[in-house]
Amino acid sequence: MNFQHTEDRRMLADTLNRFVSEQYGFVKRDELACSESGFSRELWVRFAELGVVGALFDDADGGFGGDGFDIAVVFESLGRGLVVEPFLGALAVGHALAHAGNDAHKPLIASLIEGRAVAAFAHDEPGSHYELARVSTCADRGPNGWVLAGVKTVVQQGAEADFYLVSARTSGTAEAEEGISLFVVPREMPGLEVRGYRNIDGGRAAEVHLNEVCVPDAALLGERDKGFATLETSIGAGVLALCAEALGAMEVAKEHTLEYLRTRKQFGVAIGSFQALQHRMADLLLEIEQARSSVINAAAAFGGSRVERERALSAAKYTIGRVGAQVAEESIQLHGGIGMTWELPLAHYAKRLVMIDHQLGDEDHHLERYITLSRS
Repeated sequence: MNFQHTEDRRMLADTLNRFVSEQYGFVKRDELACSESGFSRELWVRFAELGVVGALFDDADGGFGGDGFDIAVVFESLGRGLVVEPFLGALAVGHALAHAGNDAHKPLIASLIEGRAVAAFAHDEPGSHYELARVSTCADRGPNGWVLAGVKTVVQQGAEADFYLVSARTSGTAEAEEGISLFVVPREMPGLEVRGYRNIDGGRAAEVHLNEVCVPDAALLGERDKGFATLETSIGAGVLALCAEALGAMEVAKEHTLEYLRTRKQFGVAIGSFQALQHRMADLLLEIEQARSSVINAAAAFGGSRVERERALSAAKYTIGRVGAQVAEESIQLHGGIGMTWELPLAHYAKRLVMIDHQLGDEDHHLERYITLSRS
């Protein structure tokens, strides 16, 4: 199999990497991450104008990509710059709209591709422990549509979202795959309470409280009770994106560490000449290449059968979680005390790598899921 990127993907990666390096330096990124909104609407539009968001969707949905490798190329570049704009929400929500939506949902996808809107994926709940089918938020039939009640946690960019994709249970038990439905909920709906907060790795998330939120029948995405397949596909795209983002962050952490070993001197020589540190760095480089292989495998399997796709995604997320923690720890230790300082970009890359492991399932969850899928 040929794993070389197409000319279009190479051009996209070059354009995005250049834009991030020139317009999204660490000082700028830190300023945005610490801002009240956690990102820049202006930069979100500029990313969209470059075609970065459009590369995440196929032609039928108004984009020009949508393949697993398109997602990987974009998010690896975003990971290199620790970009905090709401790409993950746009990807997850947009893929759900494309998977289960109809012509009425095309304008919503277009608004994401053009950078005119911000979408948030509201699925995780207190105590869900990454289990996709564990949904307690309920949706009951009302006189004019549906009434949603429940709480969603760690909703990325939730306080700034223009609309949400909310999972809710319309039938069945709290952990059954059957009985989950998806709803598109505008931000301004009465009864919707959003409590935003900062993440330790930059950017913002929110708790979303649905206090008897009434939505019309048109808010239902796809068929009633049949939302699990869409949910799994959407989160699968998010898992691939996070793995690629982590790979980009690992590459930068590696580059910074190598540069430090070449320039930091002790006893009159660069510390990179010490054999013990060389061995540690060599082990780290091998682990990063292993992580890269897992991302390539997941991207290649993204368009395959369900079991093949989900196994590859869980294998990649497990590998990324394990290697990401190792890269964060080793990079900081090889830098010494300076590696922990807020002013050094490396500390922020290390935080992001650790946090990625906890988004959409940590390494323990995905190892167990991989074993379960391998038995099926």
